[in-house]
Amino acid sequence: MSPQTRLAHSRRRARGRWRVPKLDPAGADRAATLYRRQRTLAVAPLLLLFTGILGLPLVFALFPALDDLRLLGIPVSWLALAVLPYPALTLLAGWQLRRAEQAEDRP
Repeated sequence: MSPQTRLAHSRRRARGRWRVPKLDPAGADRAATLYRRQRTLAVAPLLLLFTGILGLPLVFALFPALDDLRLLGIPVSWLALAVLPYPALTLLAGWQLRRAEQAEDRP
């Protein structure tokens, strides 16, 4: 069990005033290493997120015909803006969660 998981579990069981449990030096080092590894792993999904969200206006500027193209009577540009980001965010979140859990499982 990772140090973060142990801390989260101890918070749930605590009665009254909660105090931060102290980790042994090996656990503290592992927690710091895991934090740095997970922060490094988060860079790629964040870049994809910003590229996708900030790239939509660029796509609309480069392809103004998307306003005229319709699917079920709705302009494709509106569909891309209203529907496309949510599945993409869900996929990015799942991907990042899987990577963070794999980093936590590694010794």
